[in-house]
Amino acid sequence: MNNFLLKLAVTLVGDNKTTVNIPNLTGEQVLHNGLNIAYFLAGTIAVIVIIIGGIMYVTAAGNSGNITKAKNMLLYAVVGLVIVIAAYAITNYVIVGFN
Repeated sequence: MNNFLLKLAVTLVGDNKTTVNIPNLTGEQVLHNGLNIAYFLAGTIAVIVIIIGGIMYVTAAGNSGNITKAKNMLLYAVVGLVIVIAAYAITNYVIVGFN
């Protein structure tokens, strides 16, 4: 498979250089990179929800329904962020442990 990719890359480049920078990733590296991307996205979404919940709380103007809604949003976003951080720590511990 690697020879096929190398020949394809050389053909696409159009010269006879045999040094083409094709990354060689193991399954572990692909999994690690994919999980890191997922954790980054989940953490970013959680922080955005925390900011939105804070804005909703500040602009509730004494309306108890809006205050409760904002508090729940903040609570669930913080719990989600803690779960994401814990999942990151656990998966990195397991991945490093298998090395």
